[in-house]
Amino acid sequence: MRGRPFSDSFNPDQVQVVTRRSKTKPLRALCAEVGPDDGLDPREILKLNQRAGRAGARSRTARKARQLGRQVAETLDAVLAGDSRDDVLRDLRVVSVTPAPDSSNLLVTVAPRLASDGLDPTEILDRLARASARLRYEVASAITRERAPLLTYRLALSGDAV
Repeated sequence: MRGRPFSDSFNPDQVQVVTRRSKTKPLRALCAEVGPDDGLDPREILKLNQRAGRAGARSRTARKARQLGRQVAETLDAVLAGDSRDDVLRDLRVVSVTPAPDSSNLLVTVAPRLASDGLDPTEILDRLARASARLRYEVASAITRERAPLLTYRLALSGDAV
């Protein structure tokens, strides 16, 4: 072995790390400060960051589902009140629109605008089923989505809780 032994020639202040971002960075500068994540397993830090990202995605998804429900409710309420050719459907109002189980299927709860004793719930649901293609078309034209959600209808009478 030529020259001096390794232990005599090693000086950490003179050792430099070459990276793409900075051409030279003293080795001591990398460990001069203690950070809050020092001593933690980097895999655990990654897991925590991924969990936080999923929680944000869930809240974003829920917000988008509520937004879609409001848009569908406004559209259906306008179509039923104004553009409907059927007198029975014209007397309905949209109470709520909820994802069932997700945003591709929506549960639309409707109720009569005026309390009437002569309403037959099966007749109302039959008329909604017959008009569902046109109602779905109106919803598809009002929202911006690749696929229009499937609409399922539920009738809320005066005694029902919504």
